[in-house]
Amino acid sequence: MSDLRIIFMGTPEFAVASLAQLVEGGCQVVAVVTAPDRPSGRGLQLTPSPVKQYALTQNIPVLQPEKLKSPDFLAELQRYQADVQVVVAFRMLPEVVWNMPPKGTFNLHASLLPQYRGAAPINWAIINGETETGVTTFFIEHEIDTGKIIFQETTLYERLMHKGAKLVLQTVQAIEAGNYPQIPQQQAKVLKSAPKIFKETCEINWQQPAESVRDLVRGLSPYPAAWTLLNGKICKVFKVSVVAPNPPDDSPTGTILTDNKKYLRIKTTDAWIAIEELQLEGKKRMGIEEFLRGTHVQV
Repeated sequence: MSDLRIIFMGTPEFAVASLAQLVEGGCQVVAVVTAPDRPSGRGLQLTPSPVKQYALTQNIPVLQPEKLKSPDFLAELQRYQADVQVVVAFRMLPEVVWNMPPKGTFNLHASLLPQYRGAAPINWAIINGETETGVTTFFIEHEIDTGKIIFQETTLYERLMHKGAKLVLQTVQAIEAGNYPQIPQQQAKVLKSAPKIFKETCEINWQQPAESVRDLVRGLSPYPAAWTLLNGKICKVFKVSVVAPNPPDDSPTGTILTDNKKYLRIKTTDAWIAIEELQLEGKKRMGIEEFLRGTHVQV
């Protein structure tokens, strides 16, 4: 087992792969910091985060602070005497936390920094129609996502979680060996950001090309999900396809076309979007044919 004492910070399923990679790689994870249990499901029962669930199976102590500057939390964190802290999909840390371990605190970011700094890099890269992305480990500094790069690797979207987990282990091993780069982030002529996503961000704008609408739906599925109004209610849209007009037509954007049996299409500026999976307000998520069996769409 490695002598390097590690505190891991993360919350969602995306972070579990990195934690598991460290544990299975023989690293000494002395504690995990994750979000407090939150109400979930119909019964609103308190549910632990995916990271906490995994940590408990490995008998790793779990810390769940409400406030990261709490004196009690800081004292408890200090008692573990971590050499390094690893952050994957967690909250923004105050300096008193990220500056605590002697070998620093590094973060796994799901983009090729300096591009897509911010809270939602995967979503925004897909929304913007990127064909390639990657993962970066970097030391945390004062300005968000601007610290010196340790390692970077290009990968496909569906491999981000697992490729990132391997990069986390590689970074820990390099830090323990004392042999790792610290590369300042280069200045880019065009810097794309990845800000936090709000409800208004998710509304589908039918006054756009069909590919832009499709990328928005892909980038927000399954959560928080793109949405539009249908029958006067909010309708989340999870999966769509592009249908080229044949022959070309001059239907106004936003026009709805449906047989109320098998298909539902909405006109964009250059083509039709066929909705394949959706969830009307107050209903469950379902495929289009199941949806149309129970709902008459007003054209």
